[in-house]
Amino acid sequence: MADVVLETRPDIDFDSARDGVNLEDFPTEEMLINMGPQHPSTHGVLRVVLRTDGEMVLEAVPHIGYLHRCAEKIGEAVAPYQYIPYTDRLDYLSGMNNNLAYALAIEKLAGLEVSKRAQYIRVIMAELNRVASHLVSFACYGLDMGAFTVFLYGFREREMIIDMIESVCGARLTYSYITIGGVTQDLPDGFLDRCEEFLDYFEPKIDEYNNLLSFNQIFIKRTGNVGVVSAADAIAYGLTGPCLRASGVKWDLRKAQPDCSYEEFDFDIPIGEGLKGTAGDCWDRYWVRMQEMKQSNRIIRQAIEKIRGTEPGDVLHKKNRNVKLPKDDVYYEIENPRGQLGFYVQGGGTQVPTRVKVRGPSFSNLCITNHLCKDCLIADITAIIGSIDMVMGEVDR
Repeated sequence: MADVVLETRPDIDFDSARDGVNLEDFPTEEMLINMGPQHPSTHGVLRVVLRTDGEMVLEAVPHIGYLHRCAEKIGEAVAPYQYIPYTDRLDYLSGMNNNLAYALAIEKLAGLEVSKRAQYIRVIMAELNRVASHLVSFACYGLDMGAFTVFLYGFREREMIIDMIESVCGARLTYSYITIGGVTQDLPDGFLDRCEEFLDYFEPKIDEYNNLLSFNQIFIKRTGNVGVVSAADAIAYGLTGPCLRASGVKWDLRKAQPDCSYEEFDFDIPIGEGLKGTAGDCWDRYWVRMQEMKQSNRIIRQAIEKIRGTEPGDVLHKKNRNVKLPKDDVYYEIENPRGQLGFYVQGGGTQVPTRVKVRGPSFSNLCITNHLCKDCLIADITAIIGSIDMVMGEVDR
């Protein structure tokens, strides 16, 4: 085969040809690009309108409402125990935590006491669901960044958690297990042993995830120093949960305003420290969730030991379905996997609330999208939106 010779053009001096050319004579044109509402990396029916100049994003405006189901209005038409299944459908990746937030709000308004055993069961189920939720975040975020293997690993471990939850309540996604006055039924025989076996298996897997993705240089390049949120901005925009703690703010309602006897458990609050870039960047938001899974394991182990010291059976208040709400109101919030989930409930002297309002963490965390995406590359949009870890069912409601 003959050698290929690249012919040059000595008759043209390209450097000289550029002289006298004014780039302002060739203005660029801004373009509006719709990202979603069917784009896979928006993690739901989120539409983001990007105003771009070439590869640079000048503005990113989120458009919501594609999944609106009148969830709050429904809460004003049914009794509290009937509304529990609707809370599952808000943040559908953490149904247990949603059940818990609404149940605690009603219990505080009506003055119901929950047994210690039911409180410990609530902690176990909420923390298992927190781990399952973070596994979805880890798996899908890796997929967004081009790492397919971690998607399979994350869902493999999540499936084990879902199997355990199914053995308790019979459901795999929308549980309605934590209810007004406690939980619907006690734990099945052998569940605590099965749970400990899973924790023994799962804890080394987190280190495996870190070696596979967290410390991968390509992943670090895509997420480090990208989408940086300062502590002041995080507070000003109302961020909560991992998005707030990643900016260095050590605030967790399980410590600050404990419920369900969380004050009895020993665990740490992971925060972002800028290990692979700047504190508050996409990598830190991801890293905080990875560390939170370890802390959830610690809490579950302690709760298992505490349950073994209680008598089985006393897990549901006898007034579960006959709660009369006084003419008063209450606002109660808990630490959902995505931040602070709060319910405002106003009673009118009957069994049906006169007003129900939800404070969703994903909705509030989404507010910083435009601030984060200004002057970034189009390729960074998926990294930024994925790091927020929103669920559109809770944003739209």
